[in-house]
Amino acid sequence: MSFIPETHADLFKPETKAFLFLATVMDDGTPQVTPVWFNTDGEHILINTNEGRTKDRNMKARPAVAMVIQDPADPYRYILIRGNVESYTTEGADKHISLLSEIYDGEPWKYRPGQKRIIFKIKPTRVDPH
Repeated sequence: MSFIPETHADLFKPETKAFLFLATVMDDGTPQVTPVWFNTDGEHILINTNEGRTKDRNMKARPAVAMVIQDPADPYRYILIRGNVESYTTEGADKHISLLSEIYDGEPWKYRPGQKRIIFKIKPTRVDPH
């Protein structure tokens, strides 16, 4: 995980259960922020959402994003990450959301009829630990 400074590596560990606050851009240019579950593949931040949600539409149309991961134990400690959506896929998205649900909720994902999950791979371009 080359983009993660050692001082903040703990925020990316599953046991920390830190939320990521994802900022995307609406079609009128205004920001939209959503707290989300996340993990990383070592090179990208991985976000899982349902197709059709605002963040899904925004990231497909405008791939530049900003993210904050806040330390659950110390709200004044956080890491700011700017990046670009490098790719997205529905392949493996159901398995991925189940993994995230086990981490954050301790139980399997509860599927809802009509949902189609999608994974966004975000490549960090700037990382600022605070």
